[in-house]
Amino acid sequence: MNLRFDADNGAVDQAIRQLIELAGPMHHHPILREMIIAALKAGQENSQLADLKVMCSTLKEMRYTSKVFGEYRAARKVTVFGSARTPADDPLYHMATAFGQEAAAAGFMVITGGGPGIMQAANEGAGPEMSFGVGIRLPYEQKSNPVLNGSPRDITYKYFFNRKLAFIKEASAVALFPGGFGTLDEAMEALTLLQTGKRYPMPVVLLDRPGDRYWAGWMEFIQTHLAATGYIGPGDDALFQHTHEVQEAVALIKRFYRRFHSLRFVDDQAVIRMSEGLPESHLEPLRTEFADILAEGGGLRLGGALPKECDEPELANLPRLVVDFNKRDFARLRRFIDAVNRI
Repeated sequence: MNLRFDADNGAVDQAIRQLIELAGPMHHHPILREMIIAALKAGQENSQLADLKVMCSTLKEMRYTSKVFGEYRAARKVTVFGSARTPADDPLYHMATAFGQEAAAAGFMVITGGGPGIMQAANEGAGPEMSFGVGIRLPYEQKSNPVLNGSPRDITYKYFFNRKLAFIKEASAVALFPGGFGTLDEAMEALTLLQTGKRYPMPVVLLDRPGDRYWAGWMEFIQTHLAATGYIGPGDDALFQHTHEVQEAVALIKRFYRRFHSLRFVDDQAVIRMSEGLPESHLEPLRTEFADILAEGGGLRLGGALPKECDEPELANLPRLVVDFNKRDFARLRRFIDAVNRI
């Protein structure tokens, strides 16, 4: 039988409806139907056990991720990346501990990879009740660090791609300390997602010690070999910020959420939800300064929740700034949000 997502599948759809009813109260039946049909189609089309096992494990890992983080959806979180090899007597370890402590004091929960080094330091600073661990199963390691071991907020993944999704999807900010291949991979992935609009804007802060050139050297490479050659846009350095001070790093993250609350795309519009309203008098200066990010003939306007946002009733009362965004210049959109926060 040729199963279809966009058409009735007769007895199969009837069986799916009965299965959903039998299993008990369920949310979003149309999505559940498509997930079940996708599984059935995979069984029809693919005889490779390994492929089906990847699909199955991925779905189970993402389901568990949603369950663990779901209880804390309203809490903002900072994902902290850095070397697992940083010893406890290293100044960077103490810096990461201080960052975790400052972030938690500012109301942010902390997500790490759950391992030693910088990860353990950030979890120690935040404390177990404000910490998540997003670990990976490796052949030569690894158990969770002592802060997270046994915590209900500690998850171990089989696949890196599921783990990476959790790191970025659940975060309201990213803080990067010096590290190895994994840290640089995570930095580039976060920036790629922000640059292409696959992740809504959020702060990415690079931290190292005063006088340390780890991130300075990395930024020189970015400017010399990426920006100067046109491999990235001239304004893409707006996607990250660098500091040597823990307090400044936390202040940068807090500043991003001074007025900005969240963003959602509705059709061709970027709907910026704000924690406090924007005076009408500031629209024209914003429109003039950021005309380059507007779609042809588009503009800005203040308003309330759009009809298609009805699935987020908890945000319905927030004032909106609706932007006819060109969906191209996401680094400039970040600058736009910074300008809104400065008002």
